[in-house]
Amino acid sequence: MTDSDTLTPADAFESLLAGNERFVAGVPVHPNQDAARRAETAPGQRPFAVLFGCSDSRLAAEIIFDQGLGDLFVVRTAGHVAGPEVLGSIEYGVSVLDCPLVVVLGHDSCGAVTAARTAVSEGLTTTGYVRDVVERVTPSILAARAAGLTQDDDIIAEHIRHTVDLLLDRSRALGDRVAAGRTAVVGLSYRLADGSARLVTTRGLAAVAAADPA
Repeated sequence: MTDSDTLTPADAFESLLAGNERFVAGVPVHPNQDAARRAETAPGQRPFAVLFGCSDSRLAAEIIFDQGLGDLFVVRTAGHVAGPEVLGSIEYGVSVLDCPLVVVLGHDSCGAVTAARTAVSEGLTTTGYVRDVVERVTPSILAARAAGLTQDDDIIAEHIRHTVDLLLDRSRALGDRVAAGRTAVVGLSYRLADGSARLVTTRGLAAVAAADPA
């Protein structure tokens, strides 16, 4: 895998999708997972993408995108909810590590989204800090309801779009890099059964703008 020094946002996105296609086909090549890569990356890292995804145990980023050591800068929270620590981590990835791509990765059958839907529709809430996660997902559920979306895939897609918009609204560093064409942000929805990652939305990636369903 080539590091971020030589990749455009479009190149990084194509590389990520190629890895996912290998994973789906059952022919991963497990790049950059040997002792040589370990030694190469010990002095420093140059990942080609920031991957902000759900903490779900079935969304191991390096596996589902067939990447290796030093390829992805991964940030994960339940329901990919974004607080200050997440925003700071993403800004570090793009401003310090110079990643040309930021990916928001959601998935079907997301427990956080299901809990938020239940809270909105039935008034059932959780306790402890899980409640904070649910509350941060709730705006996406309300937006989906206002748009008449009822299917799980559509609601998940709405939550992914909401997260992408939130990152760009709250992080000036990220927004400036996207505006300058140095970084792109994409939202992907992962299907647990077949392992595929479907494009939901993109910001700053003209090469795939025609495929953007948002």
